[in-house]
Amino acid sequence: MALKLHRRCVSCQRIAQRDEFWRLVLVPIAKDASKSEVVDSTSEPHLGKSGKNFQVQLDHGMGRSAYLCQSWECLKLAQKKNRLGRSLRTQIPNEIFVILKSRLQK
Repeated sequence: MALKLHRRCVSCQRIAQRDEFWRLVLVPIAKDASKSEVVDSTSEPHLGKSGKNFQVQLDHGMGRSAYLCQSWECLKLAQKKNRLGRSLRTQIPNEIFVILKSRLQK
């Protein structure tokens, strides 16, 4: 029997199974990696406090992550109050919110 993992939404604090949320991941990028090697990224890399380059990705990757309900209310609140940015300790690019809004419209 597989154990289902539970996570908490950074916006509404609801606890549910991990597959009910969107996952945003702060992924470290090697300094010598070129743009062409980072195919699945959704944002430009930026320099973190430790001197490493970091990038925000959706749904996959290894690194610091935050979870968000797949609802318009949670997305709007997370953007307005910078809940994702505080959780990931970085600035979230607008393109991430555009992608998530387009997922809601489908």
